[in-house]
Amino acid sequence: MNTTSDDDGGEVIPFLRSDSEQETPPAAEEHPGASPRPAGGDSARSMPHPLGEGAADSGPHPLGEGAAGSMPHPVGEEAAGSMPHPLGEGAAGSMPHLAGEASAGSGSRPVAEEAAGSSRSSRRGRALGKAGLVSAALVAALVAAGAGVLTVVRPYLSPEDFEGMGSGTVTVRIPPGANAEEIGTALADAGVVASSRSFVNAAQERAVANRLRPGHYRLRKGMAAGAALDLLLAPASRLVRRVAVPEGLRAGEVLRRVAQLAALPLKELQSVDKSLLGLPSYAPGIEGFLFPATYDVEPGDKAVDVLAAMVERWGVAARQIHLAEGARRLGLTPLEALTVASLVQAEGGTDADYPKIARVIYNRLKSNTPLELDTTVLYAQNRRSLKVTESDTKVNSPYNTYHRRGLPPGPIANPGEKALLAALNPAAGDWHWFVTTDPAHRITKFTNKESEFVRYREELNKNLGTD
Repeated sequence: MNTTSDDDGGEVIPFLRSDSEQETPPAAEEHPGASPRPAGGDSARSMPHPLGEGAADSGPHPLGEGAAGSMPHPVGEEAAGSMPHPLGEGAAGSMPHLAGEASAGSGSRPVAEEAAGSSRSSRRGRALGKAGLVSAALVAALVAAGAGVLTVVRPYLSPEDFEGMGSGTVTVRIPPGANAEEIGTALADAGVVASSRSFVNAAQERAVANRLRPGHYRLRKGMAAGAALDLLLAPASRLVRRVAVPEGLRAGEVLRRVAQLAALPLKELQSVDKSLLGLPSYAPGIEGFLFPATYDVEPGDKAVDVLAAMVERWGVAARQIHLAEGARRLGLTPLEALTVASLVQAEGGTDADYPKIARVIYNRLKSNTPLELDTTVLYAQNRRSLKVTESDTKVNSPYNTYHRRGLPPGPIANPGEKALLAALNPAAGDWHWFVTTDPAHRITKFTNKESEFVRYREELNKNLGTD
């Protein structure tokens, strides 16, 4: 096939009607009994053949055409009537002349006719055109897809971020259990960082996501993600009031301390609905269940939130030391064991004295002897003092262990873990009395003889200056 003809396939070829519908073009002028007139205008019969061969009426056309079936093709191929055109077209009798003249016997139009080869060329051109359109569409689709992918991944690869330390102040709350992405969203919503992703990237690059803590933080607007992360990791940025509750405080004392340190109204603390605090079913009130510890009070926390946190912390300690199981082992209820622990805590002494004090309480309970503890009398009077008079021991109260045998009806303080453990694990001994002879130095003496007890009391009074 002629490659030049193939390359021309891109030209527009007019749509042709079928053979039956095509108009027959006018035939070229002929002389009777003569060959077509050559381009020079002389008769073919009088013109010598360009190759010096036979008579013009039987020789080939000067450009290779000839009488149908009389002369071999100039290239030595088959007779003109059966041989394809040098450009791959149809038989010579039906093919247009290369110089634009019509063949003598066909009457065909010059060049404008659609032979079989030109039809194939047209189809190939249309196919190439379609292929070009498909390729262009494919490239456009790939470009669009690439742009879409870039749009999706760009916030991850290069997220928006502010520069510098920002300005102004803004408070942001980080809820419990929030991950880095949720924290980043909260910061972005507050205008602290430009995007959540910039904060997440900063936290991941520095591997500090697990160090982020819930709470309220004082930050600035328009901060670089790294600068915001620094403030979240700085304790000074956290807006929190710390309330330290020491061991041995009574419930009323705890409430007053919380009101002062957490800036909460005391009346609100005193009027909290106890059913909302998560107290165990056997608790007569909050006394003994406000566990001594340090609590963080966040902005917006209510009185019920703070007290509920204390009760919850007590529950954690009770489960850790197996309060219920230990009380059962001693033949006590959990409330009774907690009450013993409160007596141990209130009587003071050193940590090493706690198990001994618990043993004295159990020995006196076993012998059905009144406990005669000054701390219970002082609790009944709602006062604190190292001096207890005889008239004090006569106060009418179920908490007066001078007149009432057995344990008081409930705890008289909020004991810590060491006092709780001592109540569940008393020391071995036969002591029935103990006296803190030197409160300033927390010196406590134990005895099983009443005479020694009397002497210890005198020693205490001397140290207190009440002889």
